[in-house]
Amino acid sequence: MFKITPNPPETDSIPYDAALEAENIKTATERAINHYLDPGAQKTSKPSRKPGRIYLVNPTVDDETLLVEACETLSSASDMARDIGETVDPSQRKAMQILQQVIMLSELLVNRVLDNHHVSR
Repeated sequence: MFKITPNPPETDSIPYDAALEAENIKTATERAINHYLDPGAQKTSKPSRKPGRIYLVNPTVDDETLLVEACETLSSASDMARDIGETVDPSQRKAMQILQQVIMLSELLVNRVLDNHHVSR
């Protein structure tokens, strides 16, 4: 009978040595620990967080101007939340209405501070 596939090549058998395998496992384990845990690295504390300077409020602006700007921003956010709430499906509309209410309450608080604010001259 004729075989379609040839016989595998003849190789010399390599004797199995359990000591070599244990040594390889130990070496691989140490490399993995050193790579992931890095036991030789010195522990350093995280550097203190520095505030970003992308958006910076001018420190010389008076409180009343800041409150007016905050009120205007909250009013715009409330209008946007209302507009988005009118276009989304009913399940998300409720969440947008709640968001608009939180924004409006914040706007009321800022307005109250503005009403109570006494301009120092």
